[in-house]
Amino acid sequence: MELEVLNNGMFDSNSYLLIDNNEAVLIDAGVPSKSVLDTLHRRNANLKYILLTHGHIDHICSADEIRKSTGASILIHKDDSSSLTDAGNNLSSDFMSPFVYDRADKELGDGDEIELGSAVIKVIHTPGHSRGGCCYLTGNILFSGDTLFAGSIGRTDFYDGDYKRLISSIKEKLFILPEKTRVYPGHGNETTIGDEIRYNPFLNL
Repeated sequence: MELEVLNNGMFDSNSYLLIDNNEAVLIDAGVPSKSVLDTLHRRNANLKYILLTHGHIDHICSADEIRKSTGASILIHKDDSSSLTDAGNNLSSDFMSPFVYDRADKELGDGDEIELGSAVIKVIHTPGHSRGGCCYLTGNILFSGDTLFAGSIGRTDFYDGDYKRLISSIKEKLFILPEKTRVYPGHGNETTIGDEIRYNPFLNL
């Protein structure tokens, strides 16, 4: 399995393509659709799923375009699924013109698993940044969305944010992973679970 990092998204968001042979999964859809489609073409890969870590506009803005171009299915945690169809929930009405999208093809729950070739991607529900925020774990790689950043954590001042829940999500669900687990966040640079346990100032209070 190979990883392609796409870091030209709205509000500097990151998206990630996981590729196994000729199958691919996109983690978040905040980057321009062209960058995703060009990468898929270059890698001769077919996009199977678009996995959304949460429903904020900078992580979903290209989801419909990519779905229509590739036939991929959109998956999101059930507690954030309304963000696709509600401009208030996805925050687009706060930052720009209101945008809504088609419904997800499937709603996810904690512990669900998605197959990509020989790999399995596990859903870890980590509420706090949003009610349905989640991370995706495959092997020693964690896609943390806006739950955990290198040296920081996600904002909790949006309508469904909850600081205490976010801290609990990180400590109880992410910090139990092996310290060598590589973390690819929704914004910023990659890190590891071990580095965040030791050095993240928000989690060492």
